[in-house]
Amino acid sequence: MRAKTSIQYKKMQTSYPLRVQAIRSRGQNPRLYVSFPLALAAAIGLEPGEQVQWELLDRGELHLVRPKPAAPSSKSRASK
Repeated sequence: MRAKTSIQYKKMQTSYPLRVQAIRSRGQNPRLYVSFPLALAAAIGLEPGEQVQWELLDRGELHLVRPKPAAPSSKSRASK
């Protein structure tokens, strides 16, 4: 008879609340910045310097579009 094993999976966070930051320089209009959470960047393989663009769906929803996403890199684990 086989023993039952319990495998617990860690649920990946799907919501990343953040604040829009304003940078104000003298004599210039404020610039708005949004930081990208490192955990989310790692999950989708986003690299520094990669070009992205925003797609406006409505006043409450934006989509981040990657015109040229990097090829997924698989990280294999060593077997025990």
